[in-house]
Amino acid sequence: MRNRHAGEPFTSSDDEIRTALEDVSIPALMLSCVHMSGDFTLLDGPVKPAGIFLNEVQGFMSEEDRATARALAFDIICDYRDRGCPEPAPVSAVQLKRMMNWLVAAELPDEYVPMMLEEMELDGRDQRDVDFESDPADRATFPVVIIGAGQSGLLAAIRLQQAGIPYTVIEKNSGVGGTWWENTYPGARVDVGNHFYCYSFEPDDHWTEFFAQQPELQAYFQAVMDKHGVTPHVRFQTQVTRADWDEQAKSWTVQLTRPDGTAETVSARAVISAVGQLNAPHTPAFDGAETFAGPAFHTARWNHDVSLAGKDVVLIGAGATGFQLAPAIADEVASLTVFQRTAQWMFPNPNYHAEVGDGVRWALRHLPFYGRWYRFLLFWPGCDTGLAAAKVDPEWPDQQRAVSAANDLARMMFTEWITSQIDGDVEDAEALLAKVIPDYPATGKRTLQDNGSWLRTLTRDNVELVRDGVARIEPDAVVAADGSRHHADVIVYATGFRVNDMLSSLTVYGRNGIELHDFWGPRPSAYLGMTVPGFPNFFCLYGPGTNLASGGSLIFHSECEVRYIMGCLDLLIAADKTAIEPRQDRYDDWYRRCQAELATLVWSQPTIKHSFYKDEAGLVHSLSPWRLVDFWSWTRTPEPDDFIFF
Repeated sequence: MRNRHAGEPFTSSDDEIRTALEDVSIPALMLSCVHMSGDFTLLDGPVKPAGIFLNEVQGFMSEEDRATARALAFDIICDYRDRGCPEPAPVSAVQLKRMMNWLVAAELPDEYVPMMLEEMELDGRDQRDVDFESDPADRATFPVVIIGAGQSGLLAAIRLQQAGIPYTVIEKNSGVGGTWWENTYPGARVDVGNHFYCYSFEPDDHWTEFFAQQPELQAYFQAVMDKHGVTPHVRFQTQVTRADWDEQAKSWTVQLTRPDGTAETVSARAVISAVGQLNAPHTPAFDGAETFAGPAFHTARWNHDVSLAGKDVVLIGAGATGFQLAPAIADEVASLTVFQRTAQWMFPNPNYHAEVGDGVRWALRHLPFYGRWYRFLLFWPGCDTGLAAAKVDPEWPDQQRAVSAANDLARMMFTEWITSQIDGDVEDAEALLAKVIPDYPATGKRTLQDNGSWLRTLTRDNVELVRDGVARIEPDAVVAADGSRHHADVIVYATGFRVNDMLSSLTVYGRNGIELHDFWGPRPSAYLGMTVPGFPNFFCLYGPGTNLASGGSLIFHSECEVRYIMGCLDLLIAADKTAIEPRQDRYDDWYRRCQAELATLVWSQPTIKHSFYKDEAGLVHSLSPWRLVDFWSWTRTPEPDDFIFF
């Protein structure tokens, strides 16, 4: 059987191939040529990347070198076509490491090689599908309830199905996708290149944009759900209201509210919470908000019945969501007033709104392993390198400006990108720059992907940026803290989510009748982000300490977490036990180590104000402070000594 990543055979004409090569990523193309030709001397020639940088997918090299690479590739691809597109011979581990080194223009650290090989699946095998040791008959009598059908809940369902474990997914919405179902505001799109922001075992060559918009992302998860036959196991428009551990039965009793409002109870041996961190919108309690006469709604509950055409719109909040929304509606509205408490750092990304060319899709579909190397190209520049700029150097003299030399370099790069977009022709350019250049260390809050659309929007005649808080809301206006009054026909709240209220939509009672939030108090935590003492057979996905602020992809993290949870279930079932939970000392040590590590990173710095990463006490509980390679290593196989079995 042909390796599914070896490409579909093709008979494309010479002209079609030449045209396609104008679109493609040169590094991924060259490595595909190595597979097609078996000629590793291609890596010894002068055509090679000078470096590898986030979002630089064409290849960091001169146009002359790119043209030379296309010419080399054309001959190899035509020869490959004329030979009938045979499946390339396997490549040894030593050769693959050499290819990785060539792509990153450096020596790839050995500790990363197994993770990247697993991620790329060059052998065509889904390496994150757990090889269970427990008896299939025992697994078939171990029902699981998954709460939520976002990307992590869907992933858990697929893995349970592959393992032969019965499951039911409870989803409050009427469709799959979680945040990609709920957030339908104009301009909503992913911030991670979507050829990486998809399951490793379900790559997609149909993306129309490099950073796909919400409808296309939701459609991807729908297609994956249909392909894997998960849909019949999902109960849509059904809300989980409570879950109780039954000590005598050694099972969970889960209370539901059906679509018609009636109650129901189901039992499960295990519960997997996949409600995530971005599912409960946060709308501040502004004075007078109830008196506003026009439509007012949160971006996560976008009212499509309200037309913004010709309206005076006030947008409260300009973080990641407002940053996407404002450029998408500025052409339509009469006026747009944007309230922003603090400016956001922006990372240059020219492809943020770019369309995927036909040549890229052709290469993804036909060229052997092109898609896998392209995934590597997207993954590696954001794999742990961001932690270097986030690490605090206690000796650095000006902690208000930056937290280290690397962080200061990032600040200078980001500042140059911002200032380069505002020239002398812009009215009050200096005043605008004073508003949009942040006064805190770079990467201290969520850094936004930018192709220039944000600042172009702010320089429009019908757009005003108000760098102030909201004093009150009146029937037809929003009043700023400085007393200025801004007329509003519509108010849109882009005020984020209740990130620090972990699992706020759930009420979960564990052993001895202890409720999860009472157990946590102000310190939500889970061992490796997934398990909690006193809550047997209860697992979290995208739980405390698993959000990513320095790179990577939440889908990658979810694949690590789901494999770990599947391993825990296998341990439990194979041991012929009824329950598993983490040891208290392991849990306590994990929390201590996480907080100690977070304290060394920019996100915890006292100079960072108004960050959704922080709780009221200034502590960070949502983010992972760890390298991706460490989290991947720790979650490959659960360690039995970390748990108590009943």
